Amino acid sequence: MILQRLSQLYPLLRAAVSLQLRRNLGLTAVAFNKAKELDPVQKLFVEKLREYTTKSKSAGGVVDAGPEYQRNVNDELTKLQRLYGGGDLTKFPDFKFVEPKLEEVISK
Repeated sequence: MILQRLSQLYPLLRAAVSLQLRRNLGLTAVAFNKAKELDPVQKLFVEKLREYTTKSKSAGGVVDAGPEYQRNVNDELTKLQRLYGGGDLTKFPDFKFVEPKLEEVISK
């Protein structure tokens, strides 16, 4: 009886233990990688990302964009406004959904 019950529970226990081991190994790998020093290429990449982020925040948009870039953006915005009927294309549209009126149906 006990052996039969254990054989029924074995797949469930195995799946639970397997899941816990995968989670623990995954967390351990992340912690180990953070503790380990980055290789030179990764370090350079992360430094460039941080540098670009600071430049982007200080510039208020695209980094190293000249007047030609801004003119192209404005041209494309005017094309889209002509194509789609105007409006402010730089912000997300506001959607307003009207609640439908439902009638109660009484079955006889």
